[in-house]
Amino acid sequence: MSILDPAVPPHSALAVSDAGTEVVSLTDEDFDAFRRFIYDAAGISLAPHKRQMVNARLQKRLRQLKMRSFEQYLSHALASDQSLERQHLVDLLTTNETYFYREPAHFDYLSDQILPAFRGRSFRAWSAACSSGEEVYTLAMLLAEGLGMGDWQILGSDISQRMIEQARRGLYPLERAKRLPNAWLTKYCLKGVRSQAGNLLIDPRLSKRVQFEMHNLKQGFSDQRQFDLVLLRNVLIYFDQPTKQLVLDGVVRCLRPGGHLIISHVESLHGLVSGLRMVRPSIFRHLPT
Repeated sequence: MSILDPAVPPHSALAVSDAGTEVVSLTDEDFDAFRRFIYDAAGISLAPHKRQMVNARLQKRLRQLKMRSFEQYLSHALASDQSLERQHLVDLLTTNETYFYREPAHFDYLSDQILPAFRGRSFRAWSAACSSGEEVYTLAMLLAEGLGMGDWQILGSDISQRMIEQARRGLYPLERAKRLPNAWLTKYCLKGVRSQAGNLLIDPRLSKRVQFEMHNLKQGFSDQRQFDLVLLRNVLIYFDQPTKQLVLDGVVRCLRPGGHLIISHVESLHGLVSGLRMVRPSIFRHLPT
């Protein structure tokens, strides 16, 4: 069937929303097809309970493109000349939930146990799967507090181009910063006025210290980057075991001897080979023998 054929495949079904707009039902076959796509593209294993999320996000895209079946849309996205649409589909299927100062115990450990050894030294950190950048800028505030404006830099990466663009702007609703210490909010954030009332902008003193780029964690960096700290929080839970090992291998290659890896409190490295030593739950150190 041509990707421009407006006909609805036999296994899809049309329904009418409360607003009177025709919508397409997401069949089991459709959902499985999108699950295969995002697994192949990013290694993400979409759980069955994500079906409603997938349906809601893709319905809007179908309406924008005036398509009447999920099969038609996926065929369109997979066409050789549709790399931008494939990236857009990755954006739609990727869950992005974050806020400033998330899991504060990690930042306390960084401040108390790690950063003192780097005063007067260079420090490089990588926030992998940084989403819209709140984790990166929280870390930047912490480094500014602990190391001053010395030689430190942060890389933030994500598979979503949309999230990277948002992170580069450094503009956020104030409500996302409600967990930030008030002193940090005052010192490192500019409060929006008039049309930007209710928003905050990250101070350029910090934003110039961070870099954002698209990166697929299934692939290694092309250069020989080395970091003293990698934050890989709330990421591994989306991968199956083989993909977790692949991602972890790539991360460990980027850790300097003595460097630290921090994952989420709800994650573990159980069953994975890493060569890392756990210093406390969710915090690991690269101590090569």
